[in-house]
Amino acid sequence: MSFAKDFNPLKGKPPKEVPLKNAPLIRVIAQVRFPVIAATQKDEFIAPFQEAIRPHYPILRPERIRNLILGPQGQSEGPPAVVWRFSDLTAGWRVSLGRDFLAIETTSYESREDFFGRFRFVAEALEEHVNPRVMDRLGVRYIDRVVGKEVEKIASMLRPEICGVASTVLRGSASQVLSEALFSTPEGASLRARWGLIPAKGTTDPSAIEPVDDVSWILDLDMFSNESGPLESGKLLEDARSYAERIYAFFRWAVNDKFIETYGGTK
Repeated sequence: MSFAKDFNPLKGKPPKEVPLKNAPLIRVIAQVRFPVIAATQKDEFIAPFQEAIRPHYPILRPERIRNLILGPQGQSEGPPAVVWRFSDLTAGWRVSLGRDFLAIETTSYESREDFFGRFRFVAEALEEHVNPRVMDRLGVRYIDRVVGKEVEKIASMLRPEICGVASTVLRGSASQVLSEALFSTPEGASLRARWGLIPAKGTTDPSAIEPVDDVSWILDLDMFSNESGPLESGKLLEDARSYAERIYAFFRWAVNDKFIETYGGTK
């Protein structure tokens, strides 16, 4: 399963997926942003969207968030904006609709096929009932977190280029070690990779990585494009899926056979 030393995960065809029975994947997110649609703040406007997705996401809990406005006098706070949070009965899946974005996220990821089938479902509902017409940003994000005894042997499960301080005598004295890189990809998008050790009760992103009681190791891969264009659910899903495949290529490059076997992968 290991790749050659000169394998470049940012070029060429992504590798075949190897399912992990006990994958340390804690959250997967796909998000599309579009120009502000003020009507999304009204109950009556989003009602048809809610009805379209309610069979799968029956729980709606609106959330009010701060709305910051930049003007000649600097930054000021406007009326709070509403983000509509729809979730399934297991609380493992959530769909969020705001004035300028739609996102789907899960802590119960099963497969790429399942995730992007669900993304297609809500993207088609967005296209039909909200009709943004223009897309400003598309992003897909996969977050892995290693916890417990595996953290102590993380250096043996990673490619040398990823190990960093985790493979040196300094490891025992390090409470936090984070690396970050931004890459260009053949898909015309950017891939931001962040990885390393975070301390107990620490997080690099409170909205996506919940603190845990012990030291953990994360691999946070976020691929995105800020290029504006027509918002068409078919093309959107095609691009999002290609982002997921490129993210997987980087993941497979970063870890070795021991990592794959530890989390239930088979050769």
